[in-house]
Amino acid sequence: MTGLFDPKIWGEVPFHFWSAVLFTFGCMVGSFLNVCIHRMPRGMSVVSPPSHCPQCNYSIPWFLNIPLLTWLSLRGKCANCKTPISSRYFLVELLTGVAFLGCWLAFGKSSAALALMYCLVLAGFIVATFIDFEHFIIPDEVTIGGMVVGALCSFVVPALHQVPGAPVPPAAKALLLSFVGMAVGAGLVYGVVRIGKLLFGRQHIELPPETRIIFTETSVVLPDQTIPFEDLFYRKTDVVQLEAKSVELIDRCYRKVLVRLMPEKLFIGEESIDPESVHQMEIVADRITLPREAMGFGDVKFMGAIGAFLGWQAAVFSLLVSSVLGAAVGVTLILLKRQEMSTRLPYGPYIAAAAVIWIFTGHRLLDYWFNRML
Repeated sequence: MTGLFDPKIWGEVPFHFWSAVLFTFGCMVGSFLNVCIHRMPRGMSVVSPPSHCPQCNYSIPWFLNIPLLTWLSLRGKCANCKTPISSRYFLVELLTGVAFLGCWLAFGKSSAALALMYCLVLAGFIVATFIDFEHFIIPDEVTIGGMVVGALCSFVVPALHQVPGAPVPPAAKALLLSFVGMAVGAGLVYGVVRIGKLLFGRQHIELPPETRIIFTETSVVLPDQTIPFEDLFYRKTDVVQLEAKSVELIDRCYRKVLVRLMPEKLFIGEESIDPESVHQMEIVADRITLPREAMGFGDVKFMGAIGAFLGWQAAVFSLLVSSVLGAAVGVTLILLKRQEMSTRLPYGPYIAAAAVIWIFTGHRLLDYWFNRML
């Protein structure tokens, strides 16, 4: 492995030959990342079936699967059914190519191995960001998989944790630092999740008088929105609570009772009912209290993966900077009236953006800050 990354081997050809190679390779990887972004949140395999149009199932031949060029030549449409293809496909390919090129330009002269490891990290960030924006989740393949791969990569390339050299002792030290980073990263965000649950764990929604609320097998239907249970129940203790004026089940009715719905229990007054046996429930109430999270557990695992690759300092830096980025974006959107105060925001993209800042400038920023302080 050491020989593979020998600077003499990489230096046999001009530096910017590798720049072109990394950009081209990045665009090709971006094409695969598009598959991951589309299929992972849907529970589909990323290798089978081969690339095809989701509208007409046209199997895309290799000559129509060339990154960037195919989308441009077809003007963003399927070659078979002419259905528009989202510009996201072009954007992800271009973004991945630019990311790989940036890693090479920043780190290639000092360490080809480090540049390639950062390419891998940024590829994971791109998948996590686009999935989180669209689905408000970060798949375990990215987070838990990132922890495992981060530890392995740290052992192979100790420079990820600023550990010089390649013999076993530096590799072992880097592996230890990877586990420390994983624990610190996940632990910090889990602490935020727990504190946020205590401080902001309930959302009280005032409703018009005599509002009819419908509970189906999968969601809560309010007058202006439908909320899936998977967005409400992160843990067994989460509770949806109402002071009901009336409750209608298929076989019975209740008047003026407290209703408490949990993932595994339903309480109507003093009566306990298995939620699985209730296919639909209609409640008339003026107010509903919903559980909510400051952050999702996907963010906890995502920060653990960042710590595994980049170390505990990067995890702390990413948490602090991502909170500033997220707050700035949220406040801006509110001022522009693009969202309400209670609107849910994906947090993973801001964690990823902060980690990217760390990769390219983090150590210099810390050195500058401490020099100013001292």
